Amino acid sequence: MRQDKESLLTQVPIVRRIFSIPTLLSFGIAAGVILFLATRFDLDWGETWRGILDINPWFYLLAFALYYMSFIFRGMRWKMLATNAAESSSDETKVPSTLHTSQLIVIGWFVNSVTWLRMGDAYRAYAFAADSKSSFSWSLGTLLAERVMDMVIVAAIILTAALVLAVTQGQAVSVYIIVMASVMTVGIVAVALFMKAYGERAANFLPVRIKSAYHRFSQGTLGSFRRMPLAMFLGLLGWLLEMGRLYFVLVALGMDFSLLLVPIVAVGHAILSTVPTPGGVGAVEPGVAGLLLIELAAPEAAAATIVDRSITYLSIIVVGALLFALRQALNIRRSRKRASETLSPSP
Repeated sequence: MRQDKESLLTQVPIVRRIFSIPTLLSFGIAAGVILFLATRFDLDWGETWRGILDINPWFYLLAFALYYMSFIFRGMRWKMLATNAAESSSDETKVPSTLHTSQLIVIGWFVNSVTWLRMGDAYRAYAFAADSKSSFSWSLGTLLAERVMDMVIVAAIILTAALVLAVTQGQAVSVYIIVMASVMTVGIVAVALFMKAYGERAANFLPVRIKSAYHRFSQGTLGSFRRMPLAMFLGLLGWLLEMGRLYFVLVALGMDFSLLLVPIVAVGHAILSTVPTPGGVGAVEPGVAGLLLIELAAPEAAAATIVDRSITYLSIIVVGALLFALRQALNIRRSRKRASETLSPSP
């Protein structure tokens, strides 16, 4: 039944998702924001495009490769979290391979990039549940555990980099980014701690059906927190590769910058992408450009933002759409095979 439901979901044409009215509206919002910034700050677009056209393609390709390598470590961590949770669960769960979980993460980011309200996270949990023969709530719990680890790492990186930058260079980082990172981290860690300390007692007040779903969600979340040092290390590797992507984008454009700028902008990009527009469009672009202005001139900041988004947004749409289409084709093929086996007479 779960596979049949997902087949119906994945049969929605990809082109319709990409060129839906809400997605096109987000492009319009992004264009409006960029136009506003260009007119408000008197941006020299000629210099910006000259900088982009003079890009070193080899460093750009290296940035591209590092970005997609990060999904391997993220997939490895997700598999570990799911395996940990499965060991503490009575259900028979078949955890997919690292390659499979990595692909699901890319597909989830693709769905986030073409839909509002970050529906890719829900789709990723649903697809993982279907592939692992587990429940949606249990799978969603492993994603919450993943978010807890990510936010702890993000907060540590952004606060450390901001403090060092302020002390050594007297540069102030956007208070919004620091506050947002701190609030998100405290909030999500508080949820996990509440679940551990009071979750069972609170669940007793829930209806039976919701209580059952909560128990599976709690098992997926709290059961994931084993072998924490290795899981945190894999998460850190993923974030370091994200920083490597931005570093080589700036190097490819021939820009002068301090190393401390890289973690601040890379992590700021990730935080801003949580805004529930498709791919964070309309929030990421001005936010990243604003952070780059700490050290770069306006045309350089605009060029770096555009080139970086060609990797983190445009390429995700292309690569994610291909993986999504492949998954769709395989699901349809399996559905037809099951249907033919059901209809074929027994020997």
